[in-house]
Amino acid sequence: MHRKLLVLALACALPAFAQQRPADLQPLPEPPPPPPGLIEDDFEPEVTIVQRGGDTVEEYRLRGKLYMVKVTPPHGTPYYLVDPQGDGNFVRHSDAAPVLSVPMWVIRSW
Repeated sequence: MHRKLLVLALACALPAFAQQRPADLQPLPEPPPPPPGLIEDDFEPEVTIVQRGGDTVEEYRLRGKLYMVKVTPPHGTPYYLVDPQGDGNFVRHSDAAPVLSVPMWVIRSW
């Protein structure tokens, strides 16, 4: 019984010893400034909303380059035109239809 109480007392006292910090700690120095030419606004996309016919077209640009277009027709679900390679060839994606990635590797050849 006494042994169990001793173990319990030690288990309760260990976290208190772990929280004690050494006296020679120094504060951390300030982080260096970001490199020149790096602005956080570069990472925010520019969104342009245009009405074309009955469709609402949202163009997303990053650093002036168009990378995605969201088309919302007046009736129906919106769809996206995405430039996955960055070469100007857009591929249509829809929220309703998930993108299916079929595994295409060679198992055996002769």
